Amino acid sequence: MTVPGNLFILSAPSGAGKSSLINALLEQESSRPMQVSVSHTTRDPRPGEQEGEHYHFVSVATFKEQITHNAFYEYAEVFENYYGTSEAAIDDQLSQGVDVFLDIDWQGAQQVRLKKPSVTTVFISPPSKQALENRLRGRRQDSEKVIASRMAKAQDECSHFNEFDYIIINDDFKQALADLTTIVNNQRLTRNQQVAQHTVLLNELIC
Repeated sequence: MTVPGNLFILSAPSGAGKSSLINALLEQESSRPMQVSVSHTTRDPRPGEQEGEHYHFVSVATFKEQITHNAFYEYAEVFENYYGTSEAAIDDQLSQGVDVFLDIDWQGAQQVRLKKPSVTTVFISPPSKQALENRLRGRRQDSEKVIASRMAKAQDECSHFNEFDYIIINDDFKQALADLTTIVNNQRLTRNQQVAQHTVLLNELIC
């Protein structure tokens, strides 16, 4: 019997280091497979983006039809494009024993919790406002206007920290990665997970 995988949500303001933490986590050796969810979107592929690897690219008509069939754990319209997390795709991965990570914001997290109360939610926080601003400026990609907008959005994101199960302060990257790894391992050691994986052993111990 395959032990079902765990579903995780990781949310953070832009510049907090969430993507780097997820990538580093997936590169580690693990007792079970792990995967970041591939979202559906109606926007056009950008140079280098591959279907099924970065996104599932679909038409607006197809996306809206899927909405009517309640096909998404969560979805949102951003700058006239739709983004969503397929419920069927996630459930299929979980049924195969894969731990799945959703890289979504607090609004998406609220939607997922309504459908999947067992989801584990993690908020990645920068160590300070100044550190976040320094990281955004260090990218040398954005104008002052964009940086100001990202900082305002970050404040809004951080105001929802109390809606998450876990909070990781990403000050020291190595420690933050260790904290995230601990959270993942904790979920694999819950009673339900251990009973599902070791039913025969546990029954033998009480006979």
